[in-house]
Amino acid sequence: MADFQFNIAKGRTAELYNRVKTGDPATSTLLLVALAAANIETDAVLKDRDTLADVLAGTTDEATNTGYTRKVLAAADLNALTPDDVNDRIDLDIPDQTWTNVQVGSNWSKILVCYRPATASPDSAIIPLTSHDFPIQPDGSNVVVQIDPAGFFRAV
Repeated sequence: MADFQFNIAKGRTAELYNRVKTGDPATSTLLLVALAAANIETDAVLKDRDTLADVLAGTTDEATNTGYTRKVLAAADLNALTPDDVNDRIDLDIPDQTWTNVQVGSNWSKILVCYRPATASPDSAIIPLTSHDFPIQPDGSNVVVQIDPAGFFRAV
């Protein structure tokens, strides 16, 4: 297992991030979704999925622990899209996220960063952008996702 970008998002991640940041459309957001470890499909299978509904349609499940909900990141939570002209790249960052008092239940395997075009979008309209290995066994304490200082995604 490793971190990866979903095939549907290749060439699009920076633009979808920027659409959230600039409010195009106004209710677009990024979502953080935790995947349960039990029955998770391989990275090779998951990276071919085009929507969050597709990701969850196979044997892969979302975490169901008490204390877990999808994290929503709106424009105010994101930094402006700024090219790094010195290093010829764009790094996308999101703030660290905390789930409070996540109870025993599903062990977690991955955190997905997804693009949601509107507040009421069904999972079939949500585009998975990146997947990050995050093996953890919730035990009633806080769960903190610390995003790499370089960001969750780098376009080179």
